[in-house]
Amino acid sequence: MSKQITVPFGPQHPVLPEPLHLDLVLEDETVVDVIPSIGYVHRGLEKLVEKREYTEYVFIAERICGICSFIHSQTYVQGIEQIMGLEVPERATYLRTIWGEYSRLHSHLLWLGLFADSMGFESVFMNAWRLREHILDDLEATTGGRVIQGVCKVGGVRKDITPEKLDEMLKGLRGMEHELNDLTNVFLNDSSMKHRLRGVGVLKKEDAYVLGAVGPTARGSGLAIDIRSTGYGALGKINFKPVVEYDGDCYARCAVRAKEMFTSIDIIEQCIKKIPDGPVDMKVTGAPDGEYFSRTEQPRGEVIHYIKGNGKKNLVRHRVRTPTFTNIPPLVTLLKGVDLADVPVVVLSIDPCIGCAER
Repeated sequence: MSKQITVPFGPQHPVLPEPLHLDLVLEDETVVDVIPSIGYVHRGLEKLVEKREYTEYVFIAERICGICSFIHSQTYVQGIEQIMGLEVPERATYLRTIWGEYSRLHSHLLWLGLFADSMGFESVFMNAWRLREHILDDLEATTGGRVIQGVCKVGGVRKDITPEKLDEMLKGLRGMEHELNDLTNVFLNDSSMKHRLRGVGVLKKEDAYVLGAVGPTARGSGLAIDIRSTGYGALGKINFKPVVEYDGDCYARCAVRAKEMFTSIDIIEQCIKKIPDGPVDMKVTGAPDGEYFSRTEQPRGEVIHYIKGNGKKNLVRHRVRTPTFTNIPPLVTLLKGVDLADVPVVVLSIDPCIGCAER
């Protein structure tokens, strides 16, 4: 019988963009058990609702994560607006949806680059991040920020986009599609990629459901769960279908993200063609009195902001359940039975964001 040993993985590791720590229990080179440990970057952001007015706290909510920052702010303000019964201008909902899908594009391109880097594909890594620069340039041109946009507010958005700029953005995205096709073709059809990803880190559909997997981790296992289908923002007026794969392995999760980029471009195009004229914000008076679970679809999956107010300028409670935190139990299942050499690839296949997970 092989002797079991425990090997620490992280929080500092060449392929980890963030400090996730796992104790891997090995028999020879095979992982038989995983003990996750988080808490290295806990910042106490949720506690700050007691010290910041609810209108100011949107900037803190946005800083929960640098990659999906805009969608955090959107989720937070949508919760406040629901409690207060605010009718946000329709144009603002379209702008939020456009910026949200831009955030998804830049997050997926960042992840594709890191994923390629974990397997030694340096040129693919650089090409993915080169394309991501075009997305960040458009975000900077329309919001003023490349990573933290600061454009969402209770009652709408702080900036508008001119029709000319919207047309320019659409042309730029359509021009990128050919290069995106070339990039995703490497991930989906290259024999070396397939060898590293197919059949590795399998999460069965039943396990994905029971363990509460969300986002591409769930959709890669055959669960058609996408909170955008609830129609928040302007998505109720947009036609799209969630991207679903069924093999549940690293390749399937990669394929979901690769194909979702084209879905995001299609959503942005529909928004640009349908966006109405009108104001982008409204005057807000009073303070939230009540509670609400606000849900949106981040690049990594469903995020929930629980918001509770008592009619005063400071909220009583703000609790965030992020997709990475939800996907850690599925990750433990994914890793059991894989070779030690495949652990970095399997961990990155859920696109972990520990800043999100620890708030």
